Amino acid sequence: MNVMTAAEALCHALVAEGVDIVFGHPGGAILPFYDALYRVGAPRHVLMRHEQAAAHAADGYARATGRVGVCIATSGPGATNLVTGLATAHMDSVPVVAITGQVASTLRGQDAFQETDILGITIPITKHGFLVERPEDLPDIVREAFRIARSGRPGPVLIDIPKDVQNGPCPYEPAAASAGAAKILPWRPAHHTNGAGASTNGKRPAVRTHIDLAALDAAAKLINEAERPVIMVGRGVVVAGMAETLRELAERADLPVVTTLLGLDAFPATHPLALGMPGMHGTVRACRAIQRADVVLGLGLRFDDRVTGPTARFAPGATIIHADIDPASIGRTVRPSLRIVGDLRDTLPALLERIAPADRAEWWAELREWPREAAPGAGEVAARASGPLTAREAARALAARIAASGGIVVTDVGQHQMLIAQELRDATPGSHLTSGGLGTMGYALPAALGAALGRPDRRVWAVAGDGGFQMTLQELATVVQERVPIRIAVLNNGYLGMVRQWQELFYERRYSASAITGPDFTMLARAYGIPARRVSQMDELEDALDWAEGANGPALLDLRLPAEENVFPMVPPGAALDEIITASNAEVAA
Repeated sequence: MNVMTAAEALCHALVAEGVDIVFGHPGGAILPFYDALYRVGAPRHVLMRHEQAAAHAADGYARATGRVGVCIATSGPGATNLVTGLATAHMDSVPVVAITGQVASTLRGQDAFQETDILGITIPITKHGFLVERPEDLPDIVREAFRIARSGRPGPVLIDIPKDVQNGPCPYEPAAASAGAAKILPWRPAHHTNGAGASTNGKRPAVRTHIDLAALDAAAKLINEAERPVIMVGRGVVVAGMAETLRELAERADLPVVTTLLGLDAFPATHPLALGMPGMHGTVRACRAIQRADVVLGLGLRFDDRVTGPTARFAPGATIIHADIDPASIGRTVRPSLRIVGDLRDTLPALLERIAPADRAEWWAELREWPREAAPGAGEVAARASGPLTAREAARALAARIAASGGIVVTDVGQHQMLIAQELRDATPGSHLTSGGLGTMGYALPAALGAALGRPDRRVWAVAGDGGFQMTLQELATVVQERVPIRIAVLNNGYLGMVRQWQELFYERRYSASAITGPDFTMLARAYGIPARRVSQMDELEDALDWAEGANGPALLDLRLPAEENVFPMVPPGAALDEIITASNAEVAA
């Protein structure tokens, strides 16, 4: 057995867990690790310009690949800068391991320079946290941290390591590391891994968890006897790799499928059984279907308030079945009549076996009375070939290009996020990345960077508003330094667009602190060494998209848009899903 420093053992332990890239920023308390990284030579380190961006990059890497993302920070402000990124990953069930340096053990509790109780700060936003007390414990802690991050409902785990512990002697034998973990592969649609991480070549794995067969029998009976059933799909279906099984279930029983913001890439929007996205900016068909349903089957979702509206008025006539791996998520907001606790890799195939073929023509006749698309003409080629560019047309063109190329889109938060979600067609699992639960502005650029480094075989687009883009635009330097060929589209309307929309509709147009200025984004991008173009007219858009897609490296489009364009449909805050607004801006304002 080799004896090395704990910092060196940490490098080897990360490699043993299949880690090829880490995202971080050095500082005093984590320098022993960075010195070991230099000497060991692995894993690859990507120097981010801000620790929040490091956490988002690890998050984007994890969502795009199915592996655990890793971010690194020093103590004090370095560690606290990770908090927003860890909360983002926690809310959206993303496996991330964050490693932070800490002041020496002899200084803890003395308000030493850059001392912060990061373990205590992150308790509510991580699955677990470790403070490493002894060097020899570090390899086992790393293995356990990765196990926790990727098991059950995935999420972030923190490892805090005092500086003296990093320098301490640590017996370590690389061969003793979890060999199966190193074989973990990025998931694909219909691709699964067994408990050891080895590929099952698309075959369903053997059942690993206890299944409540009585609950499955009861759920199947409810669905088989339902007249107006609806499936609501969340990110859990994507994480479990169950998109194909979901499709089989829907097609067998002629079941309408509603996909949440984080579940959009679980079921193609162009499938005839797809109703679209529910909730605040969902489709009329999806929202009204839920309100008319007699059975709602929720798969791998949290029944978030932006999806349900007031829970007392959600699906008032429906028997609700909630299937999730996390028992704490079931009944937290919407109280189901039937709970199915377990991994969807086990429970969904078992449910499928119990579902009878059906033809629900009468239910579909009612559903087709309502529009499935998010706006008139959505999903079709824009008829208007000239004139000022609009946000809807920009999002439609971007979404069409991304889908056609089989690319990955990473959106920030705001109007553009909702527009892309409404317009995206045929997204495959792992191809639509966004901050759903926390709604983190500044997510898109660093997360796209992480996704692109994890999936160099896919074209990656970062789509952001001018407000969110300015929160993490310093990562353009990282994009250039690491030669990451992402495409960036900034939907630039000179406002914090969603805030302004609410102020227009619900605050009598009192635009308080929502107008925002910024630099010339094309000049800024060129200053970093990134080619850029500005688009303000419809007849410029397709040529600009061709140019961006053909770029050898990163490219940026500054899409200039009207200041007061709104996103519809919209369920007003406090309203039920069937009280959805579909009116134009002028009609709403009147």
